[in-house]
Amino acid sequence: MADSPTGPARLDFFVAHAAGLSRKQAKALIRGGAVTVTGEDGAPRTGLKANSSVAPGECVRLDGAVLTLPGERYLMLHKPAGRVCALEDALPTVIDLIPAEQRRGLRIVGRLDRDTTGLLLLTTDGQWAHRLMSPRHHCAKRYRVTTAEPLDDAQLTRLRDGVVLHDDPAPTRPAEARALSDTELLLTISEGRYHQVKRMLAAVGTRVVALHREAVGHIELDPDLPAGAWRPLTDAEIG
Repeated sequence: MADSPTGPARLDFFVAHAAGLSRKQAKALIRGGAVTVTGEDGAPRTGLKANSSVAPGECVRLDGAVLTLPGERYLMLHKPAGRVCALEDALPTVIDLIPAEQRRGLRIVGRLDRDTTGLLLLTTDGQWAHRLMSPRHHCAKRYRVTTAEPLDDAQLTRLRDGVVLHDDPAPTRPAEARALSDTELLLTISEGRYHQVKRMLAAVGTRVVALHREAVGHIELDPDLPAGAWRPLTDAEIG
C-alpha cells in the first residue's frame, strides 16, 4: 500500500523512490500507462499524472506489481577532514563515502566545515532532521576543540557566559566549557550560527587549530567507527 511516512506524496516521487528510478523515468512510465493507483475501496483512479497525489492507504502498481516506499533511513558518519558537507560539489564530499545505492533521498543534518571532523548525521526523514537542527529546539552539540594558544579561566568563563561575535551584536547562548589541557577543551553549544565555535574562540582571543564534533543531542559518535566510515543509527539513537 502507499504508505508515505509524511502523508500524501506526488505520484512521480512515489514511483521513483519505490522502484529505484529517476523522476524522469517515473514520469515516462506514468504517461505510458504502466502505473495504476487504486483507492482503499479498490476503485481505480483515472487521469493519472506525474503530479497526482497519492494518499496513505492507496495502492500503487507498476506493470501490475505493488510498489511500497522504503522506510526512512538514519545514518551516522565519522567525517574525515578534507570533505565538504554537500550532496554534490567539485571537491570531495561526504556523500561520496556512502554507497550509491544508499544515497537516494539522504539529506545532511547540521553541516561541518571542510576541515572539521567527527559526528555527521544523514537521513531521509526531514521532520527528524528539523527537530534536531531547528533553532527553537536548542539541540546541544559537543565539540573537542584544540586552540593555538593556552586558555585561562577568564576565557573559559566568558565562553560559559556567552560572548559577542564579530558582526553579530546578540551574544551567544551560555555554553559548557571544560578544559582538558591548556590548549584543548570540550565545548557544548545549543545554537548553530555560522562557524560558531571558531568565532567564539576568536572572540575570547585565540584561534581554533582543530575541531572535532563528538555528539549531537543524545547521539554520540561511535568510538569504534573509523574516520570515513558510517553505520545506521540504532533505534535508541533515533529516539
